[in-house]
Amino acid sequence: MSISRKEFIKTSALALTLPFLSNTFTSAKPPRKVGLQLYTLRELMAKDPKGTLKQVADIGFKEVETFGYANGTFFGMAPAEFKSFLKDLGMSTPSGHYMPDQLKSGWNKIVDDASAAGQKYMMCAYIMPNERTLEDYKKFITLFNEAGEVCKKAGIQFGYHNHDFEFETVDGQIPYDMILKGTDPALVKMELDLYWAAYANQDPVALFTQNPGRFPLVHMKDMAKTPKREFAEVGNGSIDFQRILNAAKVAGLKHLFVEQDVTVQPPLEAIAVSYSNIKKMNM
Repeated sequence: MSISRKEFIKTSALALTLPFLSNTFTSAKPPRKVGLQLYTLRELMAKDPKGTLKQVADIGFKEVETFGYANGTFFGMAPAEFKSFLKDLGMSTPSGHYMPDQLKSGWNKIVDDASAAGQKYMMCAYIMPNERTLEDYKKFITLFNEAGEVCKKAGIQFGYHNHDFEFETVDGQIPYDMILKGTDPALVKMELDLYWAAYANQDPVALFTQNPGRFPLVHMKDMAKTPKREFAEVGNGSIDFQRILNAAKVAGLKHLFVEQDVTVQPPLEAIAVSYSNIKKMNM
């Protein structure tokens, strides 16, 4: 999920320096269903959500992750209607993105609606720039645990979706580590955005091994082989997805979602390339 291109696309000339650990895990089969984070198609979804979803299904996607829940609806559809429409297309929505303000107000109703839509995961999508002090993160840890308790009662798993800023030191501490250590693993899982982890020079496999079973969801998002490290179609960039998927078992991985915040070609063409490349991987 993207808030602004300026914030997300930093003109850094550093080369990607992910540490490559030897693969000490037994190769585990990752999820066979390929999902899509619909934020990639945000402009199309705003104009014609049903028509766009039909095109997503035609490409071959079986799952979609939502964004932009508002006023009790998903893209203008009531939860049950949205679930039924997806079912008719051969798709489902196992997960959705929600903003911090929604966790703070009316969360019980939002959880009920997510459940009615068929979602089993609810991810906090982002933390705003003005809420990133050490004290802010401590408050979010408490909020995440509380949100997770509400979700648990509805049979839903709560979690957090990262960008790169969570890996930047704040008063001597790494916020991402704080969230992992401060939240209850049973109540708060993580959705690892592989692009932003790479952008922050983090090794996903190392994160998996240090926190086994904590990562049921990932965003399949690639990084261009350029100095600016822009977004790229999955399989056309620099990230070693096969190595990451081989660690699916230790991660606890159950769902993967293609996402590309900015595309050079039309978004539907970009996600079709990503889908095709993923299906060629060892699934």
